[in-house]
Amino acid sequence: MAEIKFEIVRAVGIVSQAASGWAKELNLISWNDREPKYDLRDWSADHTKMGKGVTLTQAELLALRDLLNSLEL
Repeated sequence: MAEIKFEIVRAVGIVSQAASGWAKELNLISWNDREPKYDLRDWSADHTKMGKGVTLTQAELLALRDLLNSLEL
């Protein structure tokens, strides 16, 4: 299995933090030297391990923002 290369271009923020030290984070990440995309996933405290997540383009993130803003919470 090929190694996945990533670079966290910008740490946007932490959505939640577990007692284990893992955190659900929104970051701008370049995967395998490609154009950076917004990424929401769980990360270990030292960013050496990651969980499954979702990667979004800027247009998709804006559409998600609009959907969330339309919800009555």
